[in-house]
Amino acid sequence: MNLKDKAKKIKMLVFDVDGVMTDGSITYDENGTEYKTFNAKDGHGLAKMAKSGFITAIITGRNNGTVEFRARDLGIREIYQGVKNKLPILQALMEQYGFDYSQVSYMGDDEPDIAILQNVGLSACPNDAVDDVQKVCDFKSKFNGGHGAVRELCDLIYKSQKQ
Repeated sequence: MNLKDKAKKIKMLVFDVDGVMTDGSITYDENGTEYKTFNAKDGHGLAKMAKSGFITAIITGRNNGTVEFRARDLGIREIYQGVKNKLPILQALMEQYGFDYSQVSYMGDDEPDIAILQNVGLSACPNDAVDDVQKVCDFKSKFNGGHGAVRELCDLIYKSQKQ
């Protein structure tokens, strides 16, 4: 099945955060508060998908209040932080919404994402994802994490379904 045919089936978009929605940098202040920087164009793509009726979700290994705030700001429905084994969370989400793997797209960038990427209908990664992730993905963005990779995937799925 080609990429556009896979994109036409997607009803849920799920994303990792560090290295996908951000460039992977982790900044701390002198009090240990963690900061993240997000891309506005990625945010617009995510908000558009949420407003268009797609289920949007985050499953990330780290815990950070900034992620919660950003997700709520963009209308992301499902947020799971501090998750080391991501696949059971995805399976529970699919059951909750009545979806199968072919209806899910996931974008990840590193080894903890591989178990999900190997199962979903449209697996995606930023341009700077680790090699092992790139090898299992259907779609590799021309943009790095935190610099438009999320938007490029959102646009691909949106346009595939609006044709």
